[in-house]
Amino acid sequence: MKKHIITTLALGVVLLAGSCKKDFLEQTDPNAIAVGAYFKSENDVLLAVNGAYQSLRSGNTVGEGSGLFTDERSDDVGRNDNQSNAGEPFQFNDFSLLPSNSYIRTHWLALYAAISRCNVILSHIDEVTFTNPDNKANYAAEAKFIRSLMYFELVRKWGDVPMVTEQLNTVEQVTERTFRVPEAEVYAQIVADLKDALNSTLPNLQTAANAGRISKAAINAYLGKVYLTMATTLAENKQEHLLQAHTYLMAAYNVKNFGSLSEIPYADVFDVEKKATNREVIFEIVNRQGDLNYSSSIAANNQPVGENINSLRVTTGIGGNVKLDLVNDYESADLRKDFSIKYANATSVKDWFITKFRDASAAAGVNGYGGNNWILMRYADVILMLAEVNNLMGNDGVAIQYLDMVRQRAGMPDYATSRLNPDYSARYPTLKLAILHERRVELAFEHHRWFDLLRAFTPTELIAYFKAKPQAAYGIAKLANISLKDRYYPIPFDEVKLDPVKMKQNPGYE
Repeated sequence: MKKHIITTLALGVVLLAGSCKKDFLEQTDPNAIAVGAYFKSENDVLLAVNGAYQSLRSGNTVGEGSGLFTDERSDDVGRNDNQSNAGEPFQFNDFSLLPSNSYIRTHWLALYAAISRCNVILSHIDEVTFTNPDNKANYAAEAKFIRSLMYFELVRKWGDVPMVTEQLNTVEQVTERTFRVPEAEVYAQIVADLKDALNSTLPNLQTAANAGRISKAAINAYLGKVYLTMATTLAENKQEHLLQAHTYLMAAYNVKNFGSLSEIPYADVFDVEKKATNREVIFEIVNRQGDLNYSSSIAANNQPVGENINSLRVTTGIGGNVKLDLVNDYESADLRKDFSIKYANATSVKDWFITKFRDASAAAGVNGYGGNNWILMRYADVILMLAEVNNLMGNDGVAIQYLDMVRQRAGMPDYATSRLNPDYSARYPTLKLAILHERRVELAFEHHRWFDLLRAFTPTELIAYFKAKPQAAYGIAKLANISLKDRYYPIPFDEVKLDPVKMKQNPGYE
């Protein structure tokens, strides 16, 4: 751990400095100036904040390519290939993760590298004179938000994790902080950062010109999700956490700039031609169509051989595999199914693939440089979390109202009508399971499913839930492998090796 934290947390030169005179996406040489001498002007801080945003683009943090650490851990997608890359990616869906898995280590380091960028900003921002105090507060808010997002990823995946909130400069400082902090303390820091971020003049919602930057709606939405996760994860203060979750989710919901969710067609949410006017998005990573460095590759990467619905790029692989378990969970006539997935008939595929993210335009071209923005938070997520919170608080009538908002947009019968359908009531005998189902089909492939399952079930219940599924609908990854250890990821082997006491391995991975 010492070796890695000194690299990712103490060395401020990991900063990527973007140019505000050019484009928010464009970055310059991160190693040109030593950190101690870097922060001289307000613009220097802005460049550093742009660099913090840049870290979110990576598939090793929360970018569009990060599904290995989320969706491939769930029952939505996976891979029927246990040989590629030494079989390490297959371990996630097969519940056979090893502490030596190099993807786990890379993910861990990337999250802490992003935290480092934020810590460097916050450690130096007071050294700069701002002509507009609001800018200082806003830049600090953005850094704290990104830091909280990274810690939210860490604590949900690993539980107790090291926590650093300042720039580290010496080996001694790193040594002092090389220990796992209890989950509750990590969550407390996440909440503190997000609440601090609210004390800014950031807008309630960002305009298209500032797409990709946070807003108060985004901060409130994440505070709601964090409190909801705390209520279903931590042993103490469940009711208080639910009340707080409800408060902040409502704050996000109440600043939406549309009336009914059904005003926004589902397909429009993901339409690259309409992303500048997408009223449902709360927070997203912006991509630039046709650009070699800042385009999206998700449409082309999901497309298998013989298909052209996603992209003009000709592919030879099997695309983004969808588990039959999810295919079977779509209700009859659910318009989200035909938009989100398709069956590939090529002899080498003969399987379902993801079509939710498309850009087969001439602007994206034959290289598949798509314009899809990567959505991290949108209003359907907030609405379904409000359904979840109200259900947990015993307000089922209100929960159903929120559930029906999403179902109505999808052209589905309301909950009361659906309950009269024997198949629906047998599949989802409780409102909790109905909400979980709705989140699954509404937010499929947006990297929410694994976290939804962790909120919905205790570890013991989660094992039973997976083992009750038919193996044939899950692929070659073995459902029988799941056990209590799989609630958390293993701490990377190199981290444990450097301090086996303070960095004690998670149970089941020793």
